[in-house]
Amino acid sequence: MTNILRTIDLSKRFRKTVVLDHLNMIVPEHSVYGLVGPNGAGKTTTIKILMNSRQATEGVAEVFGCDSRRLSPEDFTQIGYVSENQQMPEWMTVEYFMNYLRPFYPDWDVMRAQELLRLFELPPDRKIRNLSHGMRMKAALASSLAYRPRLIVLDEPFTGLDALVRDELIEGVLECADGATILISSHDLSEVESFASHIGYLDRGRLQFSEEMTSLVDRFREIEITLANPSQSPISWPAAWLNTEQSAAVVRFVDTQFDQERTIAEVHRLFGNTHQISVNPMPLRAIFVTLAKAGRKAA
Repeated sequence: MTNILRTIDLSKRFRKTVVLDHLNMIVPEHSVYGLVGPNGAGKTTTIKILMNSRQATEGVAEVFGCDSRRLSPEDFTQIGYVSENQQMPEWMTVEYFMNYLRPFYPDWDVMRAQELLRLFELPPDRKIRNLSHGMRMKAALASSLAYRPRLIVLDEPFTGLDALVRDELIEGVLECADGATILISSHDLSEVESFASHIGYLDRGRLQFSEEMTSLVDRFREIEITLANPSQSPISWPAAWLNTEQSAAVVRFVDTQFDQERTIAEVHRLFGNTHQISVNPMPLRAIFVTLAKAGRKAA
């Protein structure tokens, strides 16, 4: 598997404000990579540097194995890009807009474009200025899928959309991606969790982790222990245990490197016998909140 996108020690500063801090990220080919993190984490800046619409202060950003600053017009015809603030000529009708774009893309598929309009239930004769926000996003997505791009970049595409429109967009992307690599930035974690194959967590300009979704979900567990000896307390907590809490008889924490045998052995080493050990899997949102809280405490 080759890497469609890569950043190497990528940094961006606006005067004294550090937005990206030596970011090293790899997006494998054919993956659906969710770049998640709180607002202001640097997600949009990362994408803009990759798309060569903003220059880095230091480091390298690569697309298709090429420095993003040297992407050719032909390279851009293989990239579909949609953002929450997509700019489109509002005086055009949907159909006129699609026909207008056609000459710019050698691989534009007329039949596919018509199918996308039907799929997203877009009215061809309606002007873009008269579309709802959700319909505008559908129009932007349809125009980016009609030429079968090799790479699809979606920057916060779900902002301000209701649940039905979000589902329609997700289904449309997955149905029409044709094996393309997808990079999607979002703080809408529940939506990303439903279809991402890889996940990267960006916080304050640093990539805290980047891995396959299945691996991430497997290694995070919420642990609750009912102690047999309430007076026993560890001198120090294992580094992989976050957000530790202890009351008289109960200990709670998140194990970020969960392994059934190792974790249970560590619990018994620190606390001796226990009445009960409860182990619960965590959704992506709970993992995100755990890491955010731990990051704030460490700051």
